[in-house]
This record gives sequence, C-alpha cells and structure tokens, in this order.
Amino acid sequence: MAIEVGTEAPDFELRNQHGELVRLSDFRGEKNVVLVFYPFSFTGVCTGEVCAIQKELPRLQNDEVQVLGVSNDSPFTQRVYADQEGLDYPLLSDFWPHGEVSRAYGVFNEEKGCALRGTFVIDKAGVVRWNVVNDLPDARDEQEYLKVLGAL
Repeated sequence: MAIEVGTEAPDFELRNQHGELVRLSDFRGEKNVVLVFYPFSFTGVCTGEVCAIQKELPRLQNDEVQVLGVSNDSPFTQRVYADQEGLDYPLLSDFWPHGEVSRAYGVFNEEKGCALRGTFVIDKAGVVRWNVVNDLPDARDEQEYLKVLGAL
C-alpha cells in the first residue's frame, strides 16, 4: 500500500543516469519534488509517460520544483533511455537492492518485480502532499501534477 498523504516521504539515495548520487533530502527546504515511479524503460506506456513529462518540463520543473523519475532499471539502461528519448530530468535507478525505494513508497509489485505507476508530490518540508498509484497498464495524466503543484 502506498504511503499516505500527510506522511513524511521516505528519504533515499539513488544513482541517476549519469551515475551521480541523488538524495531526496537534498531538496528539503529548497524545492518541491514530483517523484514518478514507472515500471521499465523502453516500454510503450512508460515511454509515453516520460515523454509527456518532458513535453511539460518547462512548466513542471523550475526553481521551485524538481522532477525525479524512478524505475527498477540499471543506471546504464537509464542513460541510454534518457539519451534516446531526449529526457532532461533525472532518471533514478532503483535497481539494487532491487526495488528498495519502490517498496519504501509502497509501489513495488512483488509478482512482476517492478514498480507500479506511482507518483508522489512532496513539498519542501519533505511531506507527501498528493499521490496517485496506477496499475501497470494504466498511464497517468501529467496535467494532474501541474494542478497539484499550482495549489502548493
């Protein structure tokens, strides 16, 4: 079960597609975070979602907001995927220990071995202010993220 709105977001440290460590706590007090879990790179629905975020990136990511994509792929896969799709935001690898962060947020599908489509909007204080979790085949609407961020 996904962590609830009003809960402090679990901190984590994951490598991005360039091998750099990214910590959620690094954004505390500085930026709101849109944390987007997706199952796997190079799949149809996932590619549609990450590209929709990229299209809206000028409105989604700015001095007040950071977008972070997370999947259970390796950092090397994330790098090729980001380059191929022209993605300008961090893709974080929850590869090893496999799914540890996805589990902490309650979005890891044990049977399939990947994250569900969970999105968490985390405020500058580190508190989850909104979330949505969709099953594997069900895409999310990035326009919802914009509405939520506008209300923060």
